[in-house]
Amino acid sequence: MCGIAGFCNWKGDWEKNIGRMCDRMRHRGPDGSGVWATEDHSVVLGHRRLAIVDLSPAGAQPMVSRDGRYVIAYNGEIYNHTAIRKKLQAEKKAAAFRGSSDTETLLEAIAAYGFKDVLKMAKGMFAIALYDREERTLFLARDRVGEKPLFYGILKDNINNRENDGSFVFASDLGSIASLDGFANPVNVDILRNYMRYGYISAPFSVYRGIWKLEPGKILKVKAPFDKAEIETYWSMMETAVIGQKELFGGSEEEAAWELERLLRESIAGQMVADVPVGAFLSAGIDSSTVVALMQSQSGRRVRTFTVGMWEEQFNEAPVAKEIAAHLGTDHTEVYITEEDARKVIPTLARMFGEPFADSSQIPTHLVSRITRENVTVSLSGDGGDELFCGYNTYYSIDRIWNRVRKIPGALRTPASALLGLASYTGNASMAVRGRLLGAKSIEDMYLRSEIGEGLNLIGKAEKRGDSEFGLWEEMQSKRAGLTWMDTYPAGLLEEPQNNLMLMDLLMYHPDDILNKVDRTAMAVSLETRVPMLDKDVVEFAWRLPLAYKRDGGVGKKVLRDVLYRYVPRELMDRPKKGFSIPLHRWLREKELRDWAEGLLDPSLLKEEGLFDATAVKKLWDDYIVKNVWKPQIWYILMFQEWARKRKINL
Repeated sequence: MCGIAGFCNWKGDWEKNIGRMCDRMRHRGPDGSGVWATEDHSVVLGHRRLAIVDLSPAGAQPMVSRDGRYVIAYNGEIYNHTAIRKKLQAEKKAAAFRGSSDTETLLEAIAAYGFKDVLKMAKGMFAIALYDREERTLFLARDRVGEKPLFYGILKDNINNRENDGSFVFASDLGSIASLDGFANPVNVDILRNYMRYGYISAPFSVYRGIWKLEPGKILKVKAPFDKAEIETYWSMMETAVIGQKELFGGSEEEAAWELERLLRESIAGQMVADVPVGAFLSAGIDSSTVVALMQSQSGRRVRTFTVGMWEEQFNEAPVAKEIAAHLGTDHTEVYITEEDARKVIPTLARMFGEPFADSSQIPTHLVSRITRENVTVSLSGDGGDELFCGYNTYYSIDRIWNRVRKIPGALRTPASALLGLASYTGNASMAVRGRLLGAKSIEDMYLRSEIGEGLNLIGKAEKRGDSEFGLWEEMQSKRAGLTWMDTYPAGLLEEPQNNLMLMDLLMYHPDDILNKVDRTAMAVSLETRVPMLDKDVVEFAWRLPLAYKRDGGVGKKVLRDVLYRYVPRELMDRPKKGFSIPLHRWLREKELRDWAEGLLDPSLLKEEGLFDATAVKKLWDDYIVKNVWKPQIWYILMFQEWARKRKINL
């Protein structure tokens, strides 16, 4: 796990600026730093290292291939690199290796087989910058599901820095790009409405105009003179889902559970390999318990597991997690955090993410990461189970509601929806949601409507676009400004309605919220996280399963439960899920955080920034305090305002 950065066509002090980019993400790689540049400095690559495999200097980056043609700066892990290395040696495609790192394996495989073919054979998580010295071409690539972040784009003309107008830049951390001399890309107002819907900014967009997120499964190619780019897909979640549902697994549910267990065991075994201590997060849930059970069953020693205990019973899963750990025989660490511990995290969140991000579970996720990092350098996570195995109850409830709503004639639903929608202006969120759902045209549209946040009228300048000097780059994108996968998903793509909802989440919510949250909060304390359920073979198998193997009415993750119950008694797991939550909205009413919040929502500050309607925000805050409504929207605005405040002092 590391951080990468670089630029092309930089005309100023390149050494100072690449150093600044790398320093800004020191947390991603505290074990070392490296820089490589072409002779004319037209291409510069930077790297911060968190040493996981091959701790020696032989694993340092940027790394040059043995034949001298390729240079790589890479963030992530290739779990099947040993098999790839054996293939290279068996086919006499590589001479003796200098070290044992997966970076060297990846680099020599690229030299032997080509970049795209190696990405297809690699199983892992990664963000890669590869420079082909012979073709004078820079490649960027991101892993299949979006575990590792990668930002790229061009700098905006600045009156004090005109020489670097149009320079191509990239980094693992958006803050690294924003730290460059003369960075002046304006806030991307086109995406603010969607930020207010979801609480995060979905790929390919970032909070800055002209700066983008590379989407999962994509390769970007920029060829000298580095003023044009091409993007291609080497793996597609949507295509995988479509193919999988056409080629359904033909065995019984029990046979499916055995095959899933085999694939998970193989994935977990590969992800337990490291030259540093490895552990796992453990909640009381199905997903993390399954991962830990399969880890312990393959380990010759007690697996290190970690749980954060909450002080309020309604949020506390630690006692159940402790029982699960005792049953499995892990070396369990349980730490109870105080309210003060959690509150202290809030002002640090803007720097962790580099742009507005408002999933409040970011707070406990960071706290468990911090505790885990005190004991190990790598931690396995159970993320992905809900989206792959139909775990969210929302999938079932939306399907059930749609089956009722679609029977009502459209001539009645449309005006009723509009009438109920007026409730959004009165603070009656429940009635407003009913109005939105009533107006749905399909189950996918209903799911989209269920996710839309209220208070969208708060954005004061969302229709006003600043001067655009990014036309060339915007033309590369497949979606119009501000549109997301949720907006453009083709209704009825998959036969089973709930499969479509899962796919929608895997295309946007999972990479842009869940994986983003885990990566940033863990890497803030230099902890590498690995997600075995997102292994390529596991994902592809999950899409081949009939929906009936995943959900039975209100019970999701059936086949995953079948695997887990071989290791943990059913009665230990069949308890109400409490979730990974905190009493955030109680805190925001108490003096310390209320003062912080009201400072960020000061009307004069909002008017000066010109992005939010100060009058509307004040009404929301007053309603929030008095009526306990607008909870998501208040947190979304506060996280945006905290980011904006930090941005003024360069984060």
